[in-house]
Amino acid sequence: MKPEKIIIHHSLTKDSETVSWGAIRKYHVETLGFSDIGYHAGCENVGYGYSNHHYEVLYGRSWYLTGAHTIGQNDKSLGFCFVGNYDEEEPPRDMLVSGAKLIYLWMTLYNIPIEEIYGHSHFADYKSCPGTKFDIEVLKSIIEGIWL
Repeated sequence: MKPEKIIIHHSLTKDSETVSWGAIRKYHVETLGFSDIGYHAGCENVGYGYSNHHYEVLYGRSWYLTGAHTIGQNDKSLGFCFVGNYDEEEPPRDMLVSGAKLIYLWMTLYNIPIEEIYGHSHFADYKSCPGTKFDIEVLKSIIEGIWL
């Protein structure tokens, strides 16, 4: 797979201080029947470190494998999931910064321009993913402000 774009998701679950990435993987494999978690990576609050908000980027499906995150786009995109329900609240800036580091690496490795970062809802009108309170332009501005 040669990714041409990056698609941003939210888990639609509460982000807490317990790592739920394994629960997402289990749901994708055992309930949905996927071979692995559908996303290539994600970011969540793991609750340790210098404060009770410590965000880590977690490995998902291998980057060279086709994802299972966006119908019609899986064979040409990388899927990144921010754990949380961003229909209810805005994603924390620290979380966006943590996720932006890997997203920028993908952009560099695969020569993906910033214009090719989309929210899941761009390809699925019936979904709000990555959430009505998740502004893709804010994520892009973080990437531009830090690295570009």
